[in-house]
Formats: sequence, structure tokens, C-alpha cells
Amino acid sequence: MQNLPDHSPIRALLFPHSGEEPLSPRQGWRIIIVWAMVFTFPMVLITLLVTVFAATPLYKAVIILLSVLVGGLLIFGLSAWAIVSSFNRVTRLRQAQQNKGQ
Repeated sequence: MQNLPDHSPIRALLFPHSGEEPLSPRQGWRIIIVWAMVFTFPMVLITLLVTVFAATPLYKAVIILLSVLVGGLLIFGLSAWAIVSSFNRVTRLRQAQQNKGQ
């Protein structure tokens, strides 16, 4: 069994990896999906509340909500992809330097 370092609950949800090994594709996808959902959900919820309180017509509310949903998923998904990619690159470089020094 692995010894996992203690992380805060937020860190455990958003990026629960130690940094000693590169992320597998499955772990990378998990992080991308979690970031896209966790950060987009509040935006959609707030937009929904604003459209309800502003008495926005249904068709406009649907268009706005879909725009916020797709935009949030794209923005935060791409941000998470950049983080995962950078993390893996740095981890591989660190491992190469450690192997070179031995």
C-alpha cells in the first residue's frame, strides 16, 4: 500500500498526487474532468439564479446557461490539461536528472 501524504480536502479533490511520478492518462483525465465540473458548477448555479430572479425568458435562459456551461467546461478543462501536461513534463525532467546524477 502506498504512503499518501496528508492533503487538505480541497487538495485531495483537485490534485491528490505527490509529484514523485508522472500521472497516468487515467489520472490526468480524472483531474481534467474534476476541474471542469467543480469550477463550472458554481458558474452555472449563479447564472441560473440570476436568470430566474431577472425573469429572463426561457429560450434566452437556456442559451445563456448552455453558453456558460460549455465555456466553463472548455476554460477549466483546458486549464487542467495544461496543469497536467506541465506536471508530467516537470516530473519526467526531475526523474531524468535524478537518474543522471546516480
